[in-house]
Parts: sequence; structure tokens; C-alpha cells
Amino acid sequence: MYKTGSVVIGVLITIMLTFNGVLSRTLGDYFSVLVIHLVGILFVVALLAARKTRPRLAKAPWYFYSAGAIGIFVVIFNNISFNRLGASVTTALGLMGQLIMSSAIDSLGLFGMEKHEFQKKKLVGMGIMFAGIVIMIAY
Repeated sequence: MYKTGSVVIGVLITIMLTFNGVLSRTLGDYFSVLVIHLVGILFVVALLAARKTRPRLAKAPWYFYSAGAIGIFVVIFNNISFNRLGASVTTALGLMGQLIMSSAIDSLGLFGMEKHEFQKKKLVGMGIMFAGIVIMIAY
């Protein structure tokens, strides 16, 4: 179930990337980010209003709360990349970056995450993925 859910998330991210990129063509790179996040805020406010229990701020290191600011940069750079590279190359390069960083987080136990030993066979998959991205860009 989790693997299927992850594939669905990948599909939704690509749809979101496309919608955001088209909005940035219409509204501009930065104003589109404002609109995108305002719509997201309205949606989350509606979800929270529908809940019976109210959330509380957790005691977490300050840098975990910076995820919102990181999200702003992600959307800006995705919008710019989408309009210059297209959806497939932008998604592939983003996925490569996610794969590299998530492997570092897993193997080093960064940000308080449980360590998962890095298996060398993952390098084969990363290499194939990198080669595929090079082919996508070169041809």
C-alpha cells in the first residue's frame, strides 16, 4: 500500500509541477508562488476547520519549521525550470536530487531520522537513473 501511495504521490507531484509551471507563465514566477500558496493555505484552513480536534504546535527544533520557506524555493525553482526544461527533465532532475538527499538522510540518520544502512546496489540504480537523465537532456 505504501509503495502504491508513493507512486500516486509521484503522479500528483508531476501534475502539480505542470499546473504550477503553467500558472507561472500566466502570472509570473513569483506572483504565481503567492497564488499557489494562498490556495494551499485556504485548503488547509478548510481541512483544519472540519476536524473535531485542534492541532498543537509540537516541540521540535526550529529548523523543522523552515520547511515552509524551503517549499517556497522549491516552487519557484520548479516553475523556472519547468518553463525552460519542460516537465519530464525538471521532474527527472528533481527526483535525482531527492534520491541523493534521501540516501544521505537515511544512511547518516540526519535530522534525527533512524539510520538505514546504505546498500551498494543502490548505486547501480542511481547510476542508471543518472545515465537516463543525461540521455533525456542530450537527445
